[in-house]
Amino acid sequence: MKRRLQFAASASLIALILLCLLWEGWLAPLRPGGSLLILKAVPLLLPLRGILLGRRYTYQWSCMFILLYFTEGAVRAYADHGLSAALALAETVLTLAFFFSTIFFARQTSK
Repeated sequence: MKRRLQFAASASLIALILLCLLWEGWLAPLRPGGSLLILKAVPLLLPLRGILLGRRYTYQWSCMFILLYFTEGAVRAYADHGLSAALALAETVLTLAFFFSTIFFARQTSK
């Protein structure tokens, strides 16, 4: 079970990084040609190594950190239209997958 949760957290985090890059760079940027919002993918790199290595502490703090991205996705899914709203919904789903997999991983690995 622990390995499945680690895989789910890793996969959802990597997918979220790629989604942010594609969304703000090419698929539906705020301005034609891309926007500086592409930089929102950079903070997602902070927990990546710890998540990939299965470090419990990283799982603990990153589950709270990801809620910022959940909030952005929920707001933009409601406020945006077209492709941007669909991408925001995808961001929301990925953040929920990451959140729950990190919560349950931390619980599985508790002492």
